[in-house]
Amino acid sequence: MKKPFVRIPAVKIEVFTPGQAGEVKQFVLGVLEGEGFEYDLEKDSDLEDICGYYIDNGGVFYIGTINGVVVGTSAIRRINSKKCEIKRIYVKQEFRGRGFGEELFLKALEFARTNYHGVSLKTDRSLIEAINMYRKHGFSVVNENDDTLFFMYHP
Repeated sequence: MKKPFVRIPAVKIEVFTPGQAGEVKQFVLGVLEGEGFEYDLEKDSDLEDICGYYIDNGGVFYIGTINGVVVGTSAIRRINSKKCEIKRIYVKQEFRGRGFGEELFLKALEFARTNYHGVSLKTDRSLIEAINMYRKHGFSVVNENDDTLFFMYHP
């Protein structure tokens, strides 16, 4: 029996607003938990003040929604006047494989290219699809440790 075709609506990408703080924090922690990562008070402290950490500091935090529900995120954190870091590229498990992660990543990369000269990011070496996407868009590994790959891109 053939499965019926179900059309998934396009993801709507918008800049985070303070009223979404609780939902976004729960979304990010849920995705991390689903990948086997536990909440880390130090690494995840940005989720306590998303506006202060990202937006008010020269960066941006995007959320991707479908029918008003958060299904993905991406962010830019300012390091200094010339360099930034792409962070928080996440897509809810059931929405993966549809290009939403790449859309969110490219939205962040567009912001980075417009505002900075160098872009870094880091990811767990087990996230092969993410690593392939970063390489596809011109990022190269500049350092690595046990579980983490560090990438750099110069627009």
